[in-house]
Amino acid sequence: MHAPDGFIDVPVSAAAGVLAAGAIAVSLRGARRELDDTARPGASGGAERTAPLAGLVAAFIFAVQMLNFPVAAGTSGHLLGGALAAILVGPYTGVLCVSVVLMLQSVLFADGGLTALGVNITTMAITTTVVAYALFRGLVKVLPRSRRSVTAASFVAALVSVPASAVVFTLLYTVGGTTDVSIGKVATAMVGVHVLIGLGEAAITALTVGAVIAVRPDLVHGARGLGQKLKLRVNGELVDAPETAEPVPAAARSPRKVWIAGLVTSLVLAGFVSFYASANPDGLEKVAADHGIDKQAEEHAVADSPLADYGVKDVDDARLSGGLAGVIGVGVTVVAGTGVFWAVRRRRAADERAEDTSPAGTSV
Repeated sequence: MHAPDGFIDVPVSAAAGVLAAGAIAVSLRGARRELDDTARPGASGGAERTAPLAGLVAAFIFAVQMLNFPVAAGTSGHLLGGALAAILVGPYTGVLCVSVVLMLQSVLFADGGLTALGVNITTMAITTTVVAYALFRGLVKVLPRSRRSVTAASFVAALVSVPASAVVFTLLYTVGGTTDVSIGKVATAMVGVHVLIGLGEAAITALTVGAVIAVRPDLVHGARGLGQKLKLRVNGELVDAPETAEPVPAAARSPRKVWIAGLVTSLVLAGFVSFYASANPDGLEKVAADHGIDKQAEEHAVADSPLADYGVKDVDDARLSGGLAGVIGVGVTVVAGTGVFWAVRRRRAADERAEDTSPAGTSV
């Protein structure tokens, strides 16, 4: 789904870039609240607790995006990640997670054009996150309040988010496409193949959300408030146990084990499993080739970079080259993502301290 340079003309690409920049600015403000709220339940972990988790989500999305899976007739698909990120860490933080991944993929791995970065963030980060989280919240409100409902809602939200992304790309291409093609045929092909890809996205998202809920539901943004209250039997009847005033010790709720398990999983997926991913073109590449969209495609500005095409330059063994590139990508993403979210969370804490120390009665 990564659009290269040349698919969309400069004016529309620039407009998409402005939209993406605005969405990222809004998300930076919203992520401050989400990261702060995540730190509150049961323990005060601050940026040291929440930033690494959000950075891990970005790294996991990077790793799974390397695992193209076959969908139909010489076409493959891969995770977009907006639904997964929004449900795990919140919609604003989710937009930032996917955006970090897309930026690193474009700059380091020549995947997605530099001038098309705004288009890719709009379609793959903003659209998927907004559509998925809105649908997810709607489903959670009408379904029984249970962990299974969260998993089921995750599946549906992720499924719908992928063809929604394809629709937005088609709209952008309708306005700024650089080749004269039948938009109706392009729309039909894009939505059709991305519905199939959405099934894979839905399965990955539901499995991941379900796995985290099974061990640490408190770490899933979309599962808040679904915890089972402790029951006591009084005179033969079950009643809710009284709330304890003492917070759960921070050490007892440390996400360290989850973080380590997630990082190891990401490294294994990117460094080893990715070698067995489908080599077929993804949905956008296939549609572009079949309908002539790729006639004006331009070579990537960093096509000669040491990590271009997810391989390490001058390493001849394909398995080793791809594995090293995957491991490097996961490492860079987790460090960059954690740094971004650490800075966002610290800014929130600084703002709160400034409010606490302001003179009483001062109006803002």
